[in-house]
Amino acid sequence: MSIVRMNRITTLIFAISFLLTGCVSKEETTERMYQALENVVEAEEPFEEQQEPLVELEKQEKEIYNQIMALGMKQHDEIVKLADEALSIIDKRRGHLQKEIDSINASKTEFKQVEEIKNEIDDTEQKKKAAELMEVMRDRYKVHNQLTKDYTSALDHDKELYLMLKNESVSYEKLEDHVTNLNTIYQKVYDANEEFNALTAQYNEKKLEFYEEAGLKLENE
Repeated sequence: MSIVRMNRITTLIFAISFLLTGCVSKEETTERMYQALENVVEAEEPFEEQQEPLVELEKQEKEIYNQIMALGMKQHDEIVKLADEALSIIDKRRGHLQKEIDSINASKTEFKQVEEIKNEIDDTEQKKKAAELMEVMRDRYKVHNQLTKDYTSALDHDKELYLMLKNESVSYEKLEDHVTNLNTIYQKVYDANEEFNALTAQYNEKKLEFYEEAGLKLENE
């Protein structure tokens, strides 16, 4: 029931004009790379859209959990009612998570184009910057994959918790063990989320570095 929020990759917050000299093919390659990178941003827009509702749902569930803990097992009917509300929220969270996963998968598909264009770059420094950018993004995708696995596990254990709470005969020791295990899982989610956000920030920096190395004039909008 820990609240996490993942940062997004950013579209370039500048107006761009090309200041390339030399052959036309070089300019076309850079323009294509720019468009491919911004297509990745567009593919992740649905990912960004899931963050706020996910955080809100996590807050709602946490409030319900606190209400249940304040009631005590003697008020079982109320606990069952609240647990059912929490189970409904978990289903909604799972739905938002799937949309997020779909968005990242679409991003991966778009990013394959970046890899193809990178192989066409002749300039050594540009190619180096592109390679650095790609390495960070691959790490970011890898971490997100682990993050979603951990988050899915957390949702599964959340569901088990509320089903246990609906069981009037469940022991305090069993609940305590389950909550301890759940907290461990959410710590993994938190750690992966922190790493993902750090890689996202690093990717945004690497993308800007590539644009500058490629000879793009960046102007504030």
